[in-house]
Amino acid sequence: MMKMIVLLLVCLLPVAKAEKFTAIVELKNSVYIENNMVQQLNSYIEAEEKKIEHLKLMATKLNRVSKEAVEDPEHYLGHPVNSFLLIKRFHYDWQEIETFIRMDEPRTDYIANISTYKDSIPSVEDVEGAALALLRLQDTYRLPTSAISNGTIKGTWDTEPLSASECFEIGRAAYNEDDHYHSVLWMQEAYKKMMNENKPDVQKITVLDYLAYSTYMQGNTEAAMGVTDLLLQLDNTHERALSNKEYFTNELKKLEKKQGENGKDPDGKDGLMDIPPGDRPLTSLDERERYEALCRGDSNAVKVQGKPWQLRCFYTHNNAPRLLLSPIKTEVVFKNPTLIYYHDILSEYEVEVIKSLALPKLNRATIQNPKTGVLEFANYRISKSAWLKGIEHKVVETVNNRIQDVTGLTMETAEELQVVNYGIGGHYEPHFDFARRPNAYSVGNRLATMLFYMSDVEAGGATVFTEVGARMLPIKYSAAFWYNLFKSGDGDMLTRHAGCPVLAGSKWVSNKWIHEYGQEFRRPCSLSQHE
Repeated sequence: MMKMIVLLLVCLLPVAKAEKFTAIVELKNSVYIENNMVQQLNSYIEAEEKKIEHLKLMATKLNRVSKEAVEDPEHYLGHPVNSFLLIKRFHYDWQEIETFIRMDEPRTDYIANISTYKDSIPSVEDVEGAALALLRLQDTYRLPTSAISNGTIKGTWDTEPLSASECFEIGRAAYNEDDHYHSVLWMQEAYKKMMNENKPDVQKITVLDYLAYSTYMQGNTEAAMGVTDLLLQLDNTHERALSNKEYFTNELKKLEKKQGENGKDPDGKDGLMDIPPGDRPLTSLDERERYEALCRGDSNAVKVQGKPWQLRCFYTHNNAPRLLLSPIKTEVVFKNPTLIYYHDILSEYEVEVIKSLALPKLNRATIQNPKTGVLEFANYRISKSAWLKGIEHKVVETVNNRIQDVTGLTMETAEELQVVNYGIGGHYEPHFDFARRPNAYSVGNRLATMLFYMSDVEAGGATVFTEVGARMLPIKYSAAFWYNLFKSGDGDMLTRHAGCPVLAGSKWVSNKWIHEYGQEFRRPCSLSQHE
């Protein structure tokens, strides 16, 4: 608009000649010209004021949430909805602000300043990843869609509710993954939210378009027809809706003929809120259900195994000089396989040093392909990890020595200390620590695992053993220990375990995988499958 005014002035002013003052009739036309210019100026000011008011509203909201987040970032991000909203704000809210400001020329200092952050802010892939993490939490902990969208997840603190557009983004992320079960749930939630918003950031037609298709893909053609009819009430020229209506009509006729029943006229408007989402797709159904039940701590899933005298607490020093005066508190919590807690095995200072050493090195965690042995990313392991050598810091060397002292196993062939921080809904689905591929490691298979818990977790994040129903909660400064192999060298299939999704809080762990070579006299071999 300002360019238009400047252009108008440029066009008018140069052609002015010293003739206007010679006759009033000549000046009369200038009066109308000035009036038009004033109207243009007023229009420009009005548009700029609207833009500023919009930016002020956005700034007020961003100031509020930023103030809350910066007071305690780790606590704020410990809530999965807060983490999702932060990532979403970078991709949508801040992009909108930049677009508004870029309308002005010349380029402002603001644009120049924020450009320095471009490589550090979350991407659209991060938005989708955060949305899928919320869906994972929803499934594992059986969270109602409304509880997540309203920021009232049981077991966590209340947080900012999601808007219609934010619910839509979660539904679209599910849709893009062909997960129409969750797409239906979240498109419905978005539609409900729109009923209570004055100016939703997403159109009803868009939500209904996605909802109709996902409902059909869930096998509910009649409900999909109802949603399509509702869409056409809003836009009777919508091409895809018209095409879908014709297709759904033919499908319903086929269904009526097949079932030998009279069809019913679907009432999309009334039935929209009651569309059943269909069955949730599951893989490895039995193990998946056990895994999720153990993560929730369902009483029918969590088992206690062992005689009273086998599940006990005591102090361990193994006659190691470093532990004689400060033995480690030991708790046996499960007998087969033997699962042990070593309590207070780390100090606060050691935890902070290990975290600080790992932070600059954190990268997306990988898994070893059981067939090829190649390290690769996997959707069933969501976290970032770093590896620390003993020579990097005295604390790492001290921790390595302590593992050797308390287990009696040499660290000469053990892997480096792996430090892991779990992200939004971070988890590691059921797996074995030992390799099932022959000769996967040059120093023998992974004999044992020492898993240090370096943070308390408000909700979720348990280590569960799906074959036996064991569940170990993360306790800061403690460690979980178990043998992956029998003394025969065969893998113990009962050690199949998983890291449950973190529902609230930040989960830091570190682990040491101890290998077979060098343990010949420390843990002698045996042919028994029960040792």
